[in-house]
Amino acid sequence: MSEYPAIDFLFLNEEDMIKAGVTDMPACVDAMEEVLKLLGMGDFMMGGENHYSHGTKLAFPEESPFPEMPSGKGEDRRFLAMPAYIGGPFDNAGVKWYGSNMENKKKGLPRSILMFILTDKDTGAPKAFMSANMLSAYRTGAVSGAGLRYLARKDSKVAGIYGPGVIGKTTFEAIMDACPEVDTVKVKGRSQRGIDSFTEYVHEKFPKVKVVKVDTLEDMVRDTDVMAFCATSGHDLSKYPHVQKEWVKPGATITCPGGAEFADDFLVNDCRLAVDALGLYHAWATEFPYPTYGGVTIVGTKFMDLEHEGKLKEEDITDMGQVILGNQSGRKSDDEIIVYSVGGMPVEDVAWATVCLKKAKELGIGTPLHLWDKPIMY
Repeated sequence: MSEYPAIDFLFLNEEDMIKAGVTDMPACVDAMEEVLKLLGMGDFMMGGENHYSHGTKLAFPEESPFPEMPSGKGEDRRFLAMPAYIGGPFDNAGVKWYGSNMENKKKGLPRSILMFILTDKDTGAPKAFMSANMLSAYRTGAVSGAGLRYLARKDSKVAGIYGPGVIGKTTFEAIMDACPEVDTVKVKGRSQRGIDSFTEYVHEKFPKVKVVKVDTLEDMVRDTDVMAFCATSGHDLSKYPHVQKEWVKPGATITCPGGAEFADDFLVNDCRLAVDALGLYHAWATEFPYPTYGGVTIVGTKFMDLEHEGKLKEEDITDMGQVILGNQSGRKSDDEIIVYSVGGMPVEDVAWATVCLKKAKELGIGTPLHLWDKPIMY
């Protein structure tokens, strides 16, 4: 009879994750650059037919047919399971479980509550169970930073943040990694509280950077070298921030982990279009048939819609993995305007979780948990 080894794993709460380096943005950008390269090489697996699926969403009906079943009414009401494997130096598998409900804020909770399970790639045995809000926030910001290392002008001085929440903060940290000469950040937000929190955050992290509150989207965009759209987006495109062509400075770089609207003509004729991983957008276009943008709130799906309409060809879209591998060009000129779409993928969570777990073990951080000495039934 086979002998079954005991299984132990590590629980890391949010404080443990911070001690394990989850907020180390330069290291996270390095990790996300490696992830994008591995995506370009094909050394990964995610769900879906093309293995690029963002995840599986569970959404409730607006009118619940059962008294205990939640209603799907309200903003951003969903659950999401996001499994992945990433190779290279990470060589691990895992899954992020994602619950989101804007009503959480009335209860003193964040909109989304996330957990991550890192598992052995062969057996599926757990290696760690982690608090993942910070994990997810930092890897999201870092994917912008990894792209901006290749796409943004190195002499960028003025940044802009639309949506100064959690992702706005981490994305600005990543902008500072990629564009360390930035000395001013313009911020446009929905509430004074959010703007004040962002301002305090920047002053603490980057005391030499000037924070300027702007009243309009136009004020944020004009004369800005590198900007990020980070606000939570619903499915009504008319409510997205709509960027006008004449506002955008030649040479500007626009990263979009959140929704933003641009005129078709501007995207097709005046911009270089880049995405974190082209296969992700093909997966979304399959899962959410044309028109995809709006159903999916990431601007790269608009690129897919433009391709569907015959206004773009696939070769018009730059894939960051191929840029990092040297198969496509990064920024080509100082005047080039670049729009970079950041969709978010569970391979990023696996990679950053792997780095944090290694650090946690080195420092003796976390709570050991025991699954079994041997399985009762096998």
